[in-house]
Amino acid sequence: MEDLTTGPLTRHLLKTTSFMLVTMIFQTLYFLIDLYWVGRLGTHAVAAVAIAGNATFIVLALTQMLGVGTTTAVSHAVGRKSHSDAQLVFNQAQVLAVVIGIVFLIAGMLVRLPFSRAMSADTETAALAAQYLLWFIPAMALQFVLVAQSAALRGVGNFKPGMLVSTGSVIINMVLAPFLIFGWVTHHPMGVAGAALASFIAVVIGNVWLLTFFLKPGVFLAFTPSDWKPRPELWGAMLKVGLPAGAEFALMAVYLFIIYALARPFGAAAQAGFGIGMRVLQAGFMPVVALGFAVGPVAGQNVGARRRDGVIETFRSAVIMAVGAMALFALLCHLVPSALIRIFSSDPQVVAVGDEYLRIISWNFVASGVIFVASSMFQALGNTVPSLLASMVRIFVLAIPAVFLARLPGFQLRWMWYLSVASVTLQLVISLLLLRREFRRRLPAGVPAGALAAATVPAGAPATTAVPAPATVPTSVD
Repeated sequence: MEDLTTGPLTRHLLKTTSFMLVTMIFQTLYFLIDLYWVGRLGTHAVAAVAIAGNATFIVLALTQMLGVGTTTAVSHAVGRKSHSDAQLVFNQAQVLAVVIGIVFLIAGMLVRLPFSRAMSADTETAALAAQYLLWFIPAMALQFVLVAQSAALRGVGNFKPGMLVSTGSVIINMVLAPFLIFGWVTHHPMGVAGAALASFIAVVIGNVWLLTFFLKPGVFLAFTPSDWKPRPELWGAMLKVGLPAGAEFALMAVYLFIIYALARPFGAAAQAGFGIGMRVLQAGFMPVVALGFAVGPVAGQNVGARRRDGVIETFRSAVIMAVGAMALFALLCHLVPSALIRIFSSDPQVVAVGDEYLRIISWNFVASGVIFVASSMFQALGNTVPSLLASMVRIFVLAIPAVFLARLPGFQLRWMWYLSVASVTLQLVISLLLLRREFRRRLPAGVPAGALAAATVPAGAPATTAVPAPATVPTSVD
């Protein structure tokens, strides 16, 4: 366990971000290398994996819901110096992760074929997407326990085990993928299904590996069977924080569904170009995503310790880092977008769509980086509803005009990219205004650290089941 409430907060941010950045780098390398190998199978294969990958955003929504609630609750408990609360939250998170994972596995298998047919531009793409999902859905179902354990470790300031496991499992995935896709050594090429099977094997190994960190003697967080009995009041408190954050990723899935549906008449090449563009964005956004993972526990422990100045300093430092990183990535995508797309496809139509997408959408990047930081701050404060509201406004501003414009003669995909720039700019303004309001309400200025309101305890529940929520006292952040 590491105390993130003392010492230079910028140093804590840089240290924790560096751990997460290593994880993000290897995760992104996996995405890009996987796409490179799948790209050797043709345009239909690329489009199929891109479409199947949309299901990842559903998983991200659910894991974000679980992970944010766990990290926030654990970090607040650590900030209060309450080991028993942190231990209880950790164990309850594991039980909840198993339940959600089983439900997702069943539901995913039931909708696998209808989803593939509905999202694909042709029957060949749909068949390949269904093959990929056959192994990828079980792999995603296993992610929930992995996320719950990693989130709890982040809450106590221990990023190293998650980094080691994530990096190791990604390396395993990258090594296995070409052997299974092309049948190297095995002489049984599996195509896109091989890429998904490599992911499944890697996730299984990752789960077993991370489990060993909690079985060592003297660990701060350990499996305690007496804490496994479901505690609905604690689940509710965790999900109250995590659900809006998860809904934000669900909105991203809605966004992708709209884009793919409107791009369907343009053919598989257009879907592949957009899919590659999205993978490039995943690569470029990794520094700010890593920063977001770091901001949550650092600010969260300071919220739990009632250190207003520490929370504000964390936000300001993170914004400066995010703006710098995203400005560089925006410049790269604005100047040489075609070169980035050609790494994964030589199809002129695919390159043309991806080039146009990156060139226009790059105007979003700095705003998106600040939005990531603001979203993490809402999580640390224990109220993710404002972040969800800002995301909903963005989707509505994009979706409604896009559906209308798609009915007009001469409709072009770039119209949606320009709508996206406008909608993200609006989301940034709303996020910052709502965050300022949360600072005023939850971090009153001029009040001694120990005088802020204590945690909210559910009616009839023991004190150890509480997930703290700072007081809502109107004041000024200035």
